Amino acid sequence: MVNKSKKNILWLKEVNSKDIPLVGGKNASLGEMFNQLSGVGVRIPDGFAFTTAAYWYFLKENNFEEKLKEIFTQFNPKSIKSLQETGKRARDLVLKGEFPTDLKKEIETAYQELEKKYGKNCELAVRSSGVAEDAPKDSFAGQFETFLNVKGKEKLLKAVRECLASSFNDRVIAYREEKKLSHLEFALSIGVQKMVRSDRASSGIIFTLDTETGFPDVILINSIWGVGEMIVQGKVTPDEFYVHKPTFKKGFKSIILKNLGRKTKKYIFNKKGGLKEMVVNPKKQVGFSLNDEEILILAKWACLIEEHYKIPQDIEWAKDGRTGQLFIVQSRPETVHSPETTHSHSYQEYETETKNKPILFGTAIGDKIGQGRVRVISDVSKIIQFKKGEVLVTKMTDPDWVPIMRLASAIVTDEGGKTCHASIIARELGIPAIVGVQKASKVLRTGETITVDCTQGLKGRIFKGKIPFKIKKYDLKKAPKLRTKIMLNVGAPEIAFKSSFLPNDGVGLAREEFIIAEKIRVHPLALYHYEKIRSPKSNHGEIQKIVKQIDEITIEHKDKKEFFIKELAEGIAQIAAAFYPKEVIVRFSDFKTNEYRNLIGGEIFEKEEANPMLGFRGASRYLDKNFQPAFQMECDAIKRARDVFGFKNISLMVPFCRTIEEGRGVKDLIKKFGLFGRFGRATSIGRRTSETSETSETASESGLKVYVMCEIPSNVILAEEFLEIFDGMSIGSNDLTQLVLGLDRDNAQIAYIGDERNKTVKQMISKVIRVCKEKKKYCGICGEAPSTYEDFARFLVKEGIESISLNPNSVIKTIINLFDV
Repeated sequence: MVNKSKKNILWLKEVNSKDIPLVGGKNASLGEMFNQLSGVGVRIPDGFAFTTAAYWYFLKENNFEEKLKEIFTQFNPKSIKSLQETGKRARDLVLKGEFPTDLKKEIETAYQELEKKYGKNCELAVRSSGVAEDAPKDSFAGQFETFLNVKGKEKLLKAVRECLASSFNDRVIAYREEKKLSHLEFALSIGVQKMVRSDRASSGIIFTLDTETGFPDVILINSIWGVGEMIVQGKVTPDEFYVHKPTFKKGFKSIILKNLGRKTKKYIFNKKGGLKEMVVNPKKQVGFSLNDEEILILAKWACLIEEHYKIPQDIEWAKDGRTGQLFIVQSRPETVHSPETTHSHSYQEYETETKNKPILFGTAIGDKIGQGRVRVISDVSKIIQFKKGEVLVTKMTDPDWVPIMRLASAIVTDEGGKTCHASIIARELGIPAIVGVQKASKVLRTGETITVDCTQGLKGRIFKGKIPFKIKKYDLKKAPKLRTKIMLNVGAPEIAFKSSFLPNDGVGLAREEFIIAEKIRVHPLALYHYEKIRSPKSNHGEIQKIVKQIDEITIEHKDKKEFFIKELAEGIAQIAAAFYPKEVIVRFSDFKTNEYRNLIGGEIFEKEEANPMLGFRGASRYLDKNFQPAFQMECDAIKRARDVFGFKNISLMVPFCRTIEEGRGVKDLIKKFGLFGRFGRATSIGRRTSETSETSETASESGLKVYVMCEIPSNVILAEEFLEIFDGMSIGSNDLTQLVLGLDRDNAQIAYIGDERNKTVKQMISKVIRVCKEKKKYCGICGEAPSTYEDFARFLVKEGIESISLNPNSVIKTIINLFDV
């Protein structure tokens, strides 16, 4: 029996994770999954590896070893020109090599075995697999060559030879230099695998964590039509799906986010071999490239792969359009967040304050700020012009751009999404980047100075000139544990994952307003009454404009009510997921009339009020028969987040509840709309019973808590009676202060009076805390005051308040301020 280490060809069934020296990281992972995970349902296409023994045999038989040593003795790693010349000489040398007769025959015989299984001239994916590739700390991913839709023996041999030459690609040489790896010490293996016919279906990438923050409890699935190379090249924006792992493993359908991408192009198989680009059918462009069942299957497989390797994974998947089957075609360690432990010990914030308006927007990668002179480069052949510290601006990058990307202060691209090549490399290098800007290379000019701001979640901003900013670094190990719960105020779902790394006891105020204003943007009643609005009777100029805007925003939804419910449920779910299983208190919408009027279609349903702050808002709005359909949609969204996604850590809060009667009325509505009602029981992973057990539940049985905002003097005076209805109170110190002191907090002339430290306000707050303690009910505060005034925060702790909810940027300083109280 031939020793495995001396074999030129190894089948996946012969390979495991210990065989990296023989078959490289990619092939070792494929073999490991093929052998260990196929039995639990993870589907892997069969194939074989051209081993490192074959690599050395090829070099030896062609007398290349000494010649390559001579080429690299003349290499100057500080010169891009030398890098390009050295790489070309080494590649040209390898491409002239001939396969020894016995090695050639072994490759051809292995291909014949695949033909027996998959058919004559079956399509292959031929991928390089480096022995230092796909390691947790050093990722060569995408640096070597890959050849797709390879058919026939001659084309297979040609692809193998070109993969061998790619060991000396410029980007590979540059990467080895950076990682201080020898250029001639490591061999290259090649994977030859049956190619999935994703050209007739879809494909994409899975990460078993959030790529922007390292938040570990989600699976991120990206999906496009056709072959997956289009994602990395950034020519399209993929569909994006997030699945929450802890609730998914409990049996819930926890697809907490579904974002429709911009999938205008796709790669299909070229009859002559390789790929060709084509336009996606317009109907398919506005549809998701995976259905819910497929999303959950991929999520299940991702969980199994991550659990097997015990480290976050970066996975490639493909769907075969002929069979409808899903396949995993690669899995490697996720390299950006895996080596780090920064989130468990430190927290860093970039802060900028400017009144300047951004000149461009795009998708932010990372959370830093970069500044420098622009260098617009239209073609990779011109990268020699780039200077260290400049901002790289281009249409899109690929692996050939890596040598200069590591020199950039920031990166800006016209195309691409969160998983394009520029995004992946920017994360790995820790460089701020904004992708998908569309017209950056046309608007920005070489030599001008810009600021690239990635501090606003996914909303990347580009400013002219240098915008002042500061960096705050917190040592989380120094944050003491307090007897008072420290919770967070969160409005934007995009910041929730990052904020979860702060010391916290959950979310004391999750605002719906940001989700409605930024994600939904349409008045809920305009969506509810959409068919009525668009009818010929009401179809005049202004209404036509509103209908057109709604159609553009809700393009994936025929049912406009479902759009509202989906978007709100997903926004709430992202916040609940970030802090799960800690409590997340979601406040029902508290827009004032003027704010509702600003939404698309708002003027149709909202009157003008002289003083919206004291007008039609909060509980009175929910009880209004005309607005009730909108409130029901809110309840439906929360019900979905709790019962379908599994976020039982969500509690509710009713704002601006003026009277006991309003309190009872809203509580009855919540019950009527099913939030204390029925839901299907969870079963096995990713599944729920089709015949659900529909049993009515009381509030206590469902575990749902409903609090009331304490922000009106009547809430304080009748605190005991309000607490007969609600499970506790959260003090809204902003409104309480203005109403106790009789001022308009928007009036700058008397703003100085509105201080929560006023004796009257403090006495009101003291009473609420005391009554809640006596009634054994929750009492917290979610106003701005504890974030603003250190002495006020200390006052609250001394009074015995149960929790203080803070803005994320105030958490560390407040904890340090309170440790001795």
